Amino acid sequence: MGCFVVSSIAAIGVGAMKHIVKHNEKEIASDEKRFGHEVKWSKKLSYLELTLWSGSFILAGEHMIHGEVVPFPPFLTAMANKDDTIAMLHEMGTVGVGMLAILVFAWAIGVLFYDYLLYKKHKKECEAK
Repeated sequence: MGCFVVSSIAAIGVGAMKHIVKHNEKEIASDEKRFGHEVKWSKKLSYLELTLWSGSFILAGEHMIHGEVVPFPPFLTAMANKDDTIAMLHEMGTVGVGMLAILVFAWAIGVLFYDYLLYKKHKKECEAK
């Protein structure tokens, strides 16, 4: 019903966080590379933001196809009836937050794995010198 709203709000928050992080990032010299510093955090956050927005748009499209989202107020058909609104909020709190948690967890695992591969490559290059 409205689970795509959760990822949209999270994408807005991640976008704001990305701009704050990008503003505060400092260049790290190539000899100072440590685990997790090969790729800037603003880049990592932009991957998460892109994933959240794309998932949100796909879910919104799916909800439009099923008639749960309409182009006129109240936009979400579940908001027309009080009982449906309660069900929608429950779905947003369970399904929407659950999908968001799984997505952020998968992103974090991907970031850690990629950082590990880059760190391992950098360490191997340093040992070869």
